[in-house]
Amino acid sequence: MSTVEELKLRVRELENELIRCRQKCSGAEQPVREKIHTMSSEVVDSNPYSRLMALKRMGIVQDYEKIRSYTVAVVGVGGVGSVTAEMLTRCGIGKLLLFDYDRVELANMNRLFFQPHQAGMSKVEAAEHTLRNINPDVTFETHDYNITTLDNFNHFMERISHGGLEEGSPVDLILSCVDNFEARIAINTACNELGQVWMESGVSENAVSGHIQLIIPGETACFSCAPPLVVAANIDEKTLKREGVCAASLPTTMGVVAGILVQNVLKYLLKFGVVSHYLGYNAMQDFFPKMSMRPNPHCDHSHCRRQQDEYQRREAEQPREEVVEVEEEVVHEENDWGIEVVSEVTEEELKESSGPVPDLPEGITVAYTLPAQKDSAEGAMVQETDESLEELMARMKQI
Repeated sequence: MSTVEELKLRVRELENELIRCRQKCSGAEQPVREKIHTMSSEVVDSNPYSRLMALKRMGIVQDYEKIRSYTVAVVGVGGVGSVTAEMLTRCGIGKLLLFDYDRVELANMNRLFFQPHQAGMSKVEAAEHTLRNINPDVTFETHDYNITTLDNFNHFMERISHGGLEEGSPVDLILSCVDNFEARIAINTACNELGQVWMESGVSENAVSGHIQLIIPGETACFSCAPPLVVAANIDEKTLKREGVCAASLPTTMGVVAGILVQNVLKYLLKFGVVSHYLGYNAMQDFFPKMSMRPNPHCDHSHCRRQQDEYQRREAEQPREEVVEVEEEVVHEENDWGIEVVSEVTEEELKESSGPVPDLPEGITVAYTLPAQKDSAEGAMVQETDESLEELMARMKQI
């Protein structure tokens, strides 16, 4: 027998379906622009790509049009994932695969992207409807299921292996925007097995910090190489949730994390700037920690260890270039005034002001030497002595 909440949800779904049918029958659907087959840098108000193509003119990106040849899979279309998908859509990505099994709720309205009239719809369906209106040039593929179940995981593996822009080709990048460790482990497992590059993202439970992480199987640490305590201890995260208590959520923090995630995606795909391996965000101190994590040779995941072996083999096969250091000759520029830069110290003065050079191992040199100390009164060398200060004072009185 259905619960009251399930019945209310079903009513909302039917109401939304009725609204869509009425809009379709009355022709009240939002106007959608015509598809643009070729990106243009023409500066006109009707060109949605003119500001993006300006990156080429400014020397930031060499070939921005290449963005249309890439396919990105976004797993989790929530607070971070929905904004990530919107940014990629506005940037003109070639194809987006969206994975999520959740429904839009009014409790999600504190975040960006989703709207109240979409309550009850599946997140992937609502997202596709909005994104297609923003940019009809993008190809969308949606999957309304939980990737952690066995059947769905196999289908997820098949789609990221063959769901590229050209059917049969793999996706170029996977973005993890999920809010639980079980789904992250599933994505990590699939990517380790396939050797698929992916980026992980997350926002803390208190909503004031987050992070992004680039994971290249075999080259960088995977999610199992340095797992959180809840994963390492094999704790069921469902037992950590308390009845009537939910995690905090700020659209600002999620917007920041989504922004730096997509920025990293663009740098990785279009090959400009420095791609971050790990970038954190602490809103309390406006602190952005950055680091790189090497893979764990003793990782629990067998496919991760296999990817590490393959990466080391590829690296060993790469030819090593010998680095020859060439000292540049100092060239003095000529000027109309005959000005030259010369040392104020002569060679003789330099020798007199320098002390003896100690005997050092090969490869070690001194920056400078201390000159020998002279007595200020007679110019005699000050000799070391074992006499105490009292004895020296008494001897000076006798002189």
